[in-house]
Amino acid sequence: MGIIAWVVLGALAGWIASMITGKNSEMGAWANILVGVVGAFIGGLVMNLFGGYGVTGFNVWSLVVSIGGAVILLWIVSLFKRKHVTSH
Repeated sequence: MGIIAWVVLGALAGWIASMITGKNSEMGAWANILVGVVGAFIGGLVMNLFGGYGVTGFNVWSLVVSIGGAVILLWIVSLFKRKHVTSH
């Protein structure tokens, strides 16, 4: 998969994950791309742990895996933000 495909897949996955988690208004295009690409790696790792396939190319399965990983990433980030806000 080329760099442009990663950016497009990342943008789409990050945007959908931000809508699922209710963070869409807080994130811009670059944040969606970053969350989607990192989410693809996280989703791929999680799928490999369970014996499945991660990101296999530019297809629907890869989008689903990327969205799942991006939701996990946003959930982890929100846990750290919540701890940081409540600690003061």
